Amino acid sequence: MTRKPVMADVARLAGVSHQTVSRVINGSPSIRPATRRRVEDAIAQLGYRPNTAARALVTNRSGIIGIIGTNTGLYGPSSVQRAVEEAAREAGYFSSAVPLASVTHQAIRGAVEHLSRLSVEAIVMVAAQQDALTLVQSEDFGVPVIVVEGDLSGAGLTVGVDQVGAARKATQHLIDLGHTAIAHVSGPPNFPEAAGRTKGYLDAMLAARLVPHPDWHGDWSAARGYEIGEKIAAQREITAVFVANDQMAIGLLHALHEAGVRVPDDVSVVGFDDIPEAAYLIPALTTIRQDFAAVGRRAISLVTAQLSGVETDTALLPADLVVRASTAPPPTTK
Repeated sequence: MTRKPVMADVARLAGVSHQTVSRVINGSPSIRPATRRRVEDAIAQLGYRPNTAARALVTNRSGIIGIIGTNTGLYGPSSVQRAVEEAAREAGYFSSAVPLASVTHQAIRGAVEHLSRLSVEAIVMVAAQQDALTLVQSEDFGVPVIVVEGDLSGAGLTVGVDQVGAARKATQHLIDLGHTAIAHVSGPPNFPEAAGRTKGYLDAMLAARLVPHPDWHGDWSAARGYEIGEKIAAQREITAVFVANDQMAIGLLHALHEAGVRVPDDVSVVGFDDIPEAAYLIPALTTIRQDFAAVGRRAISLVTAQLSGVETDTALLPADLVVRASTAPPPTTK
C-alpha cells in the first residue's frame, strides 16, 4: 500500500525546511510569494493533506471560519456566501455556515453560540439587512467578525462592492445615451445595498441637473418588478429605468413587453448583479456585474490579516457595467 505523503515529503520536494512548510500551511504572512508558490505546488503534486487535528493541538488554532448568512435565497448574498466558502477552502480553512431564517438579536446570538462551540477563529457575516448589520456592530463576539456586503463605509472589518459608485455608473450610462426621464426601481429600504444603489442613482441625476423620478420601491422579486413595470408602461414620458437587481428587471421587462412597450426602442432598462440568465434574456440585459469571487477572497484575506495581526486593505471593490441590448438612445434622439 502506498503511504500517504507527510510534511517532510513536501519540504523535500519544495527544497525548504519543515518549519517553512508549516508556516505556509498555517497562513503565515512572512513567507515570500515565490517560496509559498513552491510549497503550494509541492502540496498539490504530492496530494498532501495536513492533519488538521494535530495542527490544532500544536497551534491552538482550529482552522475553522464561521459564516452567518441572511436572506441566502437572494442571488447576491448567496453568491457572496459561496465565494467566501470557496476562498476559505483555497486558503486552507474549513468553514461552517449557519443560515438565519430571521434576523433578530436572538437568532444571531444563537448562531454565534453555535459557531463558538466549534471554536471558530473568526466569523464572516453576510449582513444583507440593516438590522443584521446593526446587531453585529453592537456586539462583542470574542473573535474577529468580518461584515461582508452590508456595510458601505469601506472602513474597519468590512468587505464589499462600491454600491453607490456602481449605481452611479449604471445611471450615467443612461444619461450618456441621452436619456433625461430616468426612473429607478429600488430594493427594500432596510437593505444597505438598496440604499446605496438609490444614492448612486440620485447622485448621477443631480450631477447631470436632471430631476429624479419618484422612487418605485421593490422587494428584489420578479413579481414586484412586473407590478412596477405595469405602472411604468402607463407613464409614457419615462424612457429609461435603472432597476436595483436583475430579478426585478426580469419582471419589469415582461410587463413592458405585455404592454407593447419595446425595449430598448421605447424604454431602456439597466439591472444590477449580472445573474447568469441576464445575457440570455430578450433583449439581453445591460447590468452591473459584481465580482463575488473577489469579495470572497478579500473577506478571507481580511480574516487572515486579523488573525496574524497585520494591516490589510479594506477599500470597497469596484463593479463593472456590462452593456448589452436592453439600452439605447431615447426615441427622440434616434
